[in-house]
Amino acid sequence: MEVNHKCSFKTHKESDAISFCEQCKIFMCNKCLNHHKELFENHQQYKIDKNNNEIFIDICKENGHERKLEFFCKSHDELCCGLCISKLNEKGYGQHKDCDICSVENIKEEKKNKLNENIKYLQDLSNNLENTINELKTIFEKINKSKEEQKLYVQKVFTKIRSALNEREDKLLQEIDNKYNENFCKEDIIEESNKLPNKIKKYLEKGKLSDDDWNDNNKLSSLINDCINIENNIKNINSINDNIEKCKEFKNIKINFSPKDESIDEFIQSIKKFGNIDVTLPQQEIEKEDSDEEEPYDRFDDDDEDDDEDRI
Repeated sequence: MEVNHKCSFKTHKESDAISFCEQCKIFMCNKCLNHHKELFENHQQYKIDKNNNEIFIDICKENGHERKLEFFCKSHDELCCGLCISKLNEKGYGQHKDCDICSVENIKEEKKNKLNENIKYLQDLSNNLENTINELKTIFEKINKSKEEQKLYVQKVFTKIRSALNEREDKLLQEIDNKYNENFCKEDIIEESNKLPNKIKKYLEKGKLSDDDWNDNNKLSSLINDCINIENNIKNINSINDNIEKCKEFKNIKINFSPKDESIDEFIQSIKKFGNIDVTLPQQEIEKEDSDEEEPYDRFDDDDEDDDEDRI
């Protein structure tokens, strides 16, 4: 709770107090504090922090009261002044007029005994605090280690899944190439077919030019060699034509990748739901250890890649 005390000096009553004198029982602003230090060097002064109420000032904090705290409210367990217990319910008076009130002298023994109990409790707490803190650090380190282990394990599982998917993808892509090469014309057939018109024209012209030279025995061997080349090329041309016709025959063959879109969506949904993060309570862990044989933490063996792929 923020408390805003004003200076006790009448001409500075609008100024916020920054200090309190225990001996004089007055609040002081910055100007008053400088003069007060010069006049009363031995007085005990407390710095006022609006957000810190740990420094005790034996003056009521209610605005407008500024009286000594001479009474104790048992109902609210707090000190109060005469105006707090006043029957008048005006100007901020009478906040505790209907409460169980006693003087500070009457509550002394009760609070003294309670203080002794609390001191003993704090001493015991202080003695055990270091062990408690160390135990807490150990627990935190164990939990943090477990968290990191689980995260690493999840990463390892999904790395293996991604690896298996990539390997399967590469295999299917290669299989598509193989299927098309087996069932359809290859690109080199198209290239060869593009050369056919010029090739046929070339050997037609060469065959016609050779007709006038058959009576020349000196050219006979050359002409026969040309014939052999033309025959071989005709075979080659026919082979290319056969491949072209074969490609025409298989033009309606379709090679498709399965599964269908619906199955793909189901598979994706299963991936989205793959794995669970469960919390096992200590008692459940004890029961599990009693009922199950101990299993190794790492359920994936790096040397058993085939089994990993089968599982996926």
